[in-house]
Amino acid sequence: MKKTLIIGASPNPERYAYKAAHMLKSKGYDIINVGIKKGEVAGEEIEQPGYLHDDIDTITLYIGPHLQSGYYNYILQTHPRRVIFNPGTENQELEELLLENDIEALEACTLVLLATGQY
Repeated sequence: MKKTLIIGASPNPERYAYKAAHMLKSKGYDIINVGIKKGEVAGEEIEQPGYLHDDIDTITLYIGPHLQSGYYNYILQTHPRRVIFNPGTENQELEELLLENDIEALEACTLVLLATGQY
């Protein structure tokens, strides 16, 4: 299975990033949690942004557009196949940057994609 990097990972069970991490793992996907919170989610530690992974297929965003600009270079340098903009994370500027760098930008819900077998 291809790896998914979750930006905005949180150890709070009420957060959608937490739910997505658990659903991804339950479906057999490898995950990398990235965020500012400390702790672990779905058995994986939350990393601070910075370490560049070179084997990421998908980045799924759980941070608002006002925080995303600090991640632009990190996302582009990771060069995933696609970035999923979950509801509330849509960002035209980042979507254009992704397309300019041959990275698919998808406005969708990771949880729905997984639940419907479209991930």
